[in-house]
Amino acid sequence: MDDAIYPYVRKFFAEEIPFNRYVGLEILKLEKGTATVKLPFRPELVGDPFRPALHGGAIATLLDTTGGAAVWTELTPTDRVSTVDIRVDYLRPGRLEELHAEGCVRRVGNRMGVVAIRAYHPSHPDETIAEAMAVYNIRRENDAR
Repeated sequence: MDDAIYPYVRKFFAEEIPFNRYVGLEILKLEKGTATVKLPFRPELVGDPFRPALHGGAIATLLDTTGGAAVWTELTPTDRVSTVDIRVDYLRPGRLEELHAEGCVRRVGNRMGVVAIRAYHPSHPDETIAEAMAVYNIRRENDAR
C-alpha cells in the first residue's frame, strides 16, 4: 500500500464527517498503522465544571476517531471502517486545553482491525488522560456482501 490514501483519509475525516468538523477534530499525523488526532479545547466540551474537566464523551470521541484513522492507513481509499467495540479507561481528568490522541494498529485482518489508543495533553505528553482498545469492522471495496 502506498501513501496515496493518506490525503484521502485527511480529506474524508475533515470534510465528509460533519461531527468531526463540529467538534474540531484534526488529523495531525498519519503513517502506516498509526494516526495522531487533535481535539481543540472549547468551553462546550467541559463535563465537570466544578473540577473542571473535559467531558468523558469528548475524550472517547477523540479516541474512537483516532483509532478509525489508524486502521484506514492500512486500507485502500474505497474501503470503509466502522466501530464495533471500544473500551475506554479514564486515568486522570482532562484539563481544559487541547487534547491529542495517538492510535497504533495492533492487527488488521480481512474484516476486522484492532487499535490501541492513548489520549494526552501536548503540554504534559507523559501523562496519559485515557487509554482505549478498539475493534473496527472493515468493509473492503471488493467484498461482495
